[in-house]
Amino acid sequence: MDRRAFVRHSGLATGGALLAAATTPSMAHNAVKTPFEVPATYIPIVGSDEKFPVRRIYCIGRNYAAHAREMGSDPTREPPFFFQKPTDAIQHVSAGTVADHPYPPLTKNYHYEAELVAVLGKGGRNVPVDQALNLVYGYTLGLDMTRRDLQRALGDEKKPWEIGKSFDHSAPIGAVHKVAQTGHFTQGAIWLKVNGQTKQSADLKDMIWSVAEQIAKLSEAFELMPGDIIYAGTPDNVGPVVRGDVIEMHIDGLPNLSVKIV
Repeated sequence: MDRRAFVRHSGLATGGALLAAATTPSMAHNAVKTPFEVPATYIPIVGSDEKFPVRRIYCIGRNYAAHAREMGSDPTREPPFFFQKPTDAIQHVSAGTVADHPYPPLTKNYHYEAELVAVLGKGGRNVPVDQALNLVYGYTLGLDMTRRDLQRALGDEKKPWEIGKSFDHSAPIGAVHKVAQTGHFTQGAIWLKVNGQTKQSADLKDMIWSVAEQIAKLSEAFELMPGDIIYAGTPDNVGPVVRGDVIEMHIDGLPNLSVKIV
């Protein structure tokens, strides 16, 4: 069964969010011998035996003014820009645990970025801002891990910088919390600590582009589908971590997410 057939079968194509449980990508990749054995990517749903199937991962760049300035950009309200990560970049981190997160190859400047993540249970094209939040099935929190030295070097050369953003395990993420249980996240504290020391601290209301505006803008360029998730941007003071460091991330109303760099 191809993915579109699966989506129709699961009820997602009709706007619902019934999501079938299936094998997670944590299955040993080393055991995969053919393309037909590659597992899809799923995220657990809090309070349910079902799992959320991830279709695409969209990420917005420079969505907090202070972060835009630290990255050398004008923080005025210019049109938003987005990039994508592969779905198998997902690393699910269970609440109350500290998951091992591998330090990736090819970098000597590995950065954290704490972000709210919106999870879509409905799709659409050219979605008006005032209807955009109707597409949201739930929320979670995630890390947009970045090989900053590679990103900057490629940016300086006017080349695509996927290698700095889109690599194995680059998207640690918590379980999905249904919007019916949490409401929409338009304000509230977002912070990140490394080894107990606060590094990032802001409020979700400081986002330049709200989640609703991000959905509306993305839907002008892509037909959004159930299963799409959106990393909604990071506050300022992104910075490096090394092996042995413990990252703890918080958003008001969600369980903290913690990983140890190994």
